[in-house]
Amino acid sequence: MARVCQITGKRPQVGNNVSHANNKTKRRFLPNLQKKRFFLPEENKWITLKVSTKGIKTISKYGVSAVLKEAKANGYLVLK
Repeated sequence: MARVCQITGKRPQVGNNVSHANNKTKRRFLPNLQKKRFFLPEENKWITLKVSTKGIKTISKYGVSAVLKEAKANGYLVLK
């Protein structure tokens, strides 16, 4: 599976490594993704999501059901 957050939609970014001599080579900035299990009380089951740490903070602030609903509406969430 791709390195994409299922809640926020964060993806790898592209940039440069810059040496002391100012040589530039391409590099990727990867999002801080974690595999995390969340309990859905409405469905009485656990789901596993690949979320960024910002996504985990968002879920703890607004609740898993509200965040999943918004992620589905934005097209970020793809469950198997």
